[in-house]
Amino acid sequence: MQTTREKAALMSVAGKTILYTGAAGGLGAETTLHFLRAGARVLAIDNDHGKVESLAKAVEREGLQGLTVCEADLADLADLRRKLDGKARELGGFDVVINNAAIYPSKPFEEYTIEEHQMVQRVNVDAGIVCVQAALPGMREKGFGRIINIASVTAYGGWAKLSPYVQSKGALIGLTRAWAREFGQYGITVNAVAPGAFPTDAEKIHPDPEGYTRFVLEHQAVKRRGHPRDIAYALMFLASEESGFITGQTINVDGGWVMH
Repeated sequence: MQTTREKAALMSVAGKTILYTGAAGGLGAETTLHFLRAGARVLAIDNDHGKVESLAKAVEREGLQGLTVCEADLADLADLRRKLDGKARELGGFDVVINNAAIYPSKPFEEYTIEEHQMVQRVNVDAGIVCVQAALPGMREKGFGRIINIASVTAYGGWAKLSPYVQSKGALIGLTRAWAREFGQYGITVNAVAPGAFPTDAEKIHPDPEGYTRFVLEHQAVKRRGHPRDIAYALMFLASEESGFITGQTINVDGGWVMH
């Protein structure tokens, strides 16, 4: 049973087709389910077969419709574009793009090779560019589009031992602003969501999980850990008709950790 709050968060996304990278991950799966419950269709792009299977089972358990899965290596940009072009023809284009997938190797800056830096940018940024290129013609034709880039509060605060990741998230914020300026004339909005700390697989890089949780709660204004639904509500609003006068913005969903 959906609460009144959840029903309000669904907004007007029914009938929309959403291209969502990393859709089966810790933050992605929850939002995917919310979109499907609201009557949207989701093309879930992910390369983790186990997580894709888990998402498909959750969708089946709830009796939901509208999920299309595409397993793809986001580092192979040419193959990604071929697959997206095919899915665009099959699904009639994309109304919403959510660039969420990311990799986040962690080690001191001097230990990264330039090839490792380039790989992080390729997956975290360039794959998102390919997704937008695949969706843009259809969005322009319809006079409607929503592009949402998943950034990170690390782009504001900087994080040691994550320099390629922080670089990539800063790039997505820059692209959000440039695309918003360029695409607004076509009825397309572009925004970013910057999550704070969420207890997902990404936190496994921390050697002391309990200590990290204490650190997070000390710095957040809201004294609880984030839940994937917190991201889901923000994404559903930005994907909706109701968000049509908001563009070029980065919204932190971080419990008041970083304020700007």
